[in-house]
Amino acid sequence: MVAQAGREARARTLALNYRLAPEHPFPAALDDALTGYRFLLASGIAPARIALAGESAGGGLALATALSLREVGLPLPGCLWLSSPWVDLALTGPSMESKAAVDPLLSRAYLSELAGLYLNGADARGPLVSPINADLTGLPPTLIQVGSAETLLDDSVRLAAVAGIADVAVDLEIWPHMIHAWHLFYQEVADGQLSLAHAGSFIREHLYPKI
Repeated sequence: MVAQAGREARARTLALNYRLAPEHPFPAALDDALTGYRFLLASGIAPARIALAGESAGGGLALATALSLREVGLPLPGCLWLSSPWVDLALTGPSMESKAAVDPLLSRAYLSELAGLYLNGADARGPLVSPINADLTGLPPTLIQVGSAETLLDDSVRLAAVAGIADVAVDLEIWPHMIHAWHLFYQEVADGQLSLAHAGSFIREHLYPKI
């Protein structure tokens, strides 16, 4: 999927094998993401030519990475692409219940277990683990893609509102009947292929604008 997204964006891709909980809880993954971004800058890649992307928990991590970059004064990427992002580890979104019957992958109980392993005592509402609670001012243009059949639907809907309030240019795409991380099935699901094409177009538009 990462390679296909790169083809659609006409860009090289770098997939980070960041450390995972429970062996490596917060902030290990965030530290690794920041290390990866610094590697790109040190390699001579202009930040305006970098699209920072993540799916599911990786979507929240990508957003937390951008927030951390802003806080330490490093240049921000040209755009963000967040696919089915999990940005509220306190699980307060109404779709946790309203979409429970149609989401075949993610339940409140399962997500609660994962959140506990990742947090390892950290505050579930902290802005670097639940960036829906952060001030997003100054972040780059952001594409959010989410399926309508996800318990995480409201994470995306509320995140788009938070971004808009902070004057971030945000595109929210809600894909009817799609389940969590449907992009992974792009070879079998037409909307998976199409959603990657949309993401590629968004990335090209912001990294290589026409002059």
